[in-house]
Amino acid sequence: MLKKLISAARRAEKAELVLKNATYTDVFNGVLRKGDVAITCGKIVGVGEYDGIEEIDLSGFTLLPGYIDGHVHIESSQLSPEEFASLVVPRGTTAVIADPHEITNVCGMAGCEYIATASKNVPLDVWLQLPSCVPATPFETSGATLSGEDIQNNVNNAYVFGLGEFMNYPGVVNCNDDVLKKLQAAHAAGKIIDGHAPSLSGADLNAYLCGGISTDHECVSGAEIEEKISKGMYVHIRHGSSTKNLGNARFITRENSRRFILCTDDRHAVDLKEKGHIDDALRHMVNDYGVDPITAVRCATLNASECYGLKWRGGIAPFYAADLVAVDNLKDFNARLVIKDGKIVAKDGKALFSAARYLPQAVLNTVRLKKPLCAEDFKLPLKGNRAKVITLEPGSIVTGCQIAQVASQNGDVDIKGTDILKLAVVERHKLTGNIGKGLIKGYGFKGGAMGLTVSHDSHNIILLGDDNAAMAAAGNALRETGGGMVIAETGGALHTLALDIGGLMSSRSAEEYIKDSRALLQKAYSMGVNSGYEAFMSLAFLSLAVIPELKLLDTGLFDVSKFTFTDIEA
Repeated sequence: MLKKLISAARRAEKAELVLKNATYTDVFNGVLRKGDVAITCGKIVGVGEYDGIEEIDLSGFTLLPGYIDGHVHIESSQLSPEEFASLVVPRGTTAVIADPHEITNVCGMAGCEYIATASKNVPLDVWLQLPSCVPATPFETSGATLSGEDIQNNVNNAYVFGLGEFMNYPGVVNCNDDVLKKLQAAHAAGKIIDGHAPSLSGADLNAYLCGGISTDHECVSGAEIEEKISKGMYVHIRHGSSTKNLGNARFITRENSRRFILCTDDRHAVDLKEKGHIDDALRHMVNDYGVDPITAVRCATLNASECYGLKWRGGIAPFYAADLVAVDNLKDFNARLVIKDGKIVAKDGKALFSAARYLPQAVLNTVRLKKPLCAEDFKLPLKGNRAKVITLEPGSIVTGCQIAQVASQNGDVDIKGTDILKLAVVERHKLTGNIGKGLIKGYGFKGGAMGLTVSHDSHNIILLGDDNAAMAAAGNALRETGGGMVIAETGGALHTLALDIGGLMSSRSAEEYIKDSRALLQKAYSMGVNSGYEAFMSLAFLSLAVIPELKLLDTGLFDVSKFTFTDIEA
């Protein structure tokens, strides 16, 4: 192959494909250049003047390196890896750093292996991070546990690229033995370790970084970004569906710009289809936050490549992988042509590939209840009239804790006429019968219950409602469908959307799933869900016990700031 590449590069033979008259980004010098881009054997062999066996005129377009998503959970698209690729590749994404944390929490290593195998069928590089914190905390019931020994036994698997986001930052800082075993295993295997350390600073941040952790996607302020970059970290700018900090783009300067990476983390299928992927982040960075277009492109390409050690990727230069996207301009970033390994894989927003679906039995039928749920299961007796209530903010997964006056009647809280709803987390993996119960304010939903089997990070059933019987009906419906999303109206009407893969993803086509998902979302908003929230995905983060302040687990109400359980009584 080298002889062929060198011969094409020096024009001794024609390149297989030449992109003629291209205006292309030189991400190394930060400028635009003009010329032909020659490709052979899936590699760029030269830029300048070339003739090709096949030629495509790119006059009027701008050629960029293919985008790299620096941190994503494919499962959060609620699509199979094959269908996920069908949406992101036509947008210009040619590689993702994927952490299968969600399905591994449900199915263990079988879930991790599923993502790895299914991803082989598509023209998208999926660099898989072995989930580091399964479960995210020891206080909840997950479908699987990956101990330090499990990490040691699996980190050298051929499909494992690195160690996924290390959410258990208290375990790192306090030198938990099992945590150290995981970190040491990654280092011994020469694998990069992703971080997750919201608001960590000072000596605790120093201690966390001494675990050999390289990145963070949870920054909330300019001061936090400055400190983390000053201490050698790469900072992800995140543009997800529920988790967003794209405003951090305003902290990019000429001096620190090489330490920023773009990621989506959690991006729903509807948003991928209607708004885009990394291309949408680029649009907003340039148009809303005034980031220089080439600087923004660097964040999506070369910076990510250098952070993760992806050699010969992220740039347009000889011997670099021919992973490219031609866009209409550096303002709208509409992808007109996408090339992966020298092959045209998408054109004008349409995928030019299809992949056979891989669907092993190990990731199906994962919703198990000890017994059918009934209305009595959702009674919430209080001794007094003051209770801790979860509050949340639009566009954020950080929750608050508010003390509210709550009446009781017949051994149950009475929430009629208030903006308070019941919240419940029902264990669905180990047949424990656990049901954690709490209250939430401001979600807006009325007239029944809604719920889903996507609830970070252990993915038990999470339900919200103002009707005990409807909450029971919603939970039972999720068991019947094998997982998914549901709305149960008071009076009996059910609206369901199956997520048959681990209770997290649909095995159907993206088009079919998006149509039904959109209809269910509209139903939720019609029943009063606050328009500032992602109707279901905001609900999915209310059990995430590594993001402050008050969360609900299957085992009870949890104070993340104190990292311990708390009584609902106030």
